[in-house]
Amino acid sequence: MKLIFVTLLLCFLLLSSSLLEPATAYEDASYCGKKCSNRCSVAGVKDRCLKYCGICCQECKCVPSGTYGNKHECPCYRDKVNKKGKPKCP
Repeated sequence: MKLIFVTLLLCFLLLSSSLLEPATAYEDASYCGKKCSNRCSVAGVKDRCLKYCGICCQECKCVPSGTYGNKHECPCYRDKVNKKGKPKCP
């Protein structure tokens, strides 16, 4: 009887954790959207800025404050470079 209870409990926990994942991903996307919108608000090429900021935010889970600079607030964001060795994140 105890074995059945433990098995059902584990199945329930696994199922519930898999249902919570999409909600967490949505919250991250919303967070990145808002932060990158602010970061790229004065960019010359806004769509490119939003694209790369979104990529960096998803990987680093943070975006520096303001529209330029302040990269010391997020070392992962600051240290990402493209193939040419230039900063990847706006």
